[in-house]
Amino acid sequence: MTEFWDAQADTFDDEPDHGLRDPAVRAAWADVLLPLLPEAASVVDAGCGTGSLAVLLARAGHRVRGVDLSGRMIAVARAKAAGLQAEFVQGDAAAPPYPPASCDVVLARHVLWALPDPGAALDRWVELLRPGGRLVLVEGRWFTGAGLTAAESLTLVLGRRQEATVRRLDDPTLWGGPIEDERYLLVSTS
Repeated sequence: MTEFWDAQADTFDDEPDHGLRDPAVRAAWADVLLPLLPEAASVVDAGCGTGSLAVLLARAGHRVRGVDLSGRMIAVARAKAAGLQAEFVQGDAAAPPYPPASCDVVLARHVLWALPDPGAALDRWVELLRPGGRLVLVEGRWFTGAGLTAAESLTLVLGRRQEATVRRLDDPTLWGGPIEDERYLLVSTS
């Protein structure tokens, strides 16, 4: 798995929603994510990839810690985040190496579906949250059949948290063009 993602690092940001290079795509993601975060939040970006969302949040004044299995992805993320309040470590997104109750937000985009035990990952992510902390998941069920439906993710989260809301993410601006699959944002605050 590490070798696969290491091999993707050089071209990963070529996808509009990965690299957020297009100002319109970047602004669309900012409009979705920034209102969800408390001021000056401490964020763990689980499965941060090349750090595009981490950089977006750090530029908005949040302190971000990203973790990803791929050392090459982490190297790209560190280069992007130079001078920002963001740090990156190579490690398992399902088990970020941080103490319990050490962050305000756990963010994961297109990660939960790919993990061997999504429930165990959610248990760990919830453990990282301070009281009142927010779990923010961007997930989907892709046209290929891979992924998790919103209902599946909601069931997983509600097995660990008291509430969660789901919002469809079908605005083509977020993805750099039209989509034909199910993509959504799941937020849980308790």
